[in-house]
Amino acid sequence: MAETTQTAMPGVVPYIMSSDASAAIDFYARAFDARTVGDIMRMDDGKRVMHCQLEINGGAFMLGDAMPEYGHGWQTPQGTTLTLAVADPRRWWDRAVEAGCEVTMPLEVAFWGDLYGQVKDPFGHAWAIVGPPDGK
Repeated sequence: MAETTQTAMPGVVPYIMSSDASAAIDFYARAFDARTVGDIMRMDDGKRVMHCQLEINGGAFMLGDAMPEYGHGWQTPQGTTLTLAVADPRRWWDRAVEAGCEVTMPLEVAFWGDLYGQVKDPFGHAWAIVGPPDGK
């Protein structure tokens, strides 16, 4: 078995395509306090992002530009919600909305007792923010 220099990441790691990964990287830093891990790998054109690893709330998150020439064209995302489970949901919510996320489900106490709400980022991806209600 070949050895690898990368450490295995636990769990499922989201890897999304974007219509403009460079802009998405900047946006996720503002909206979700994302931090770039390692170098951003660019295509030969020097513009499109081939691969970028971000860390959001301690979890790995990866993205790159759509690459139609490799069978990965851009389509508006559907059927997926990226969920941020955080200790302070209102702070995360306020930052995301202030950065430009569109509210699709208001942040309020859900039937199971947590604060829960959903937003859509400018690139079409749905995000849920969930955590303990205020004062608990």
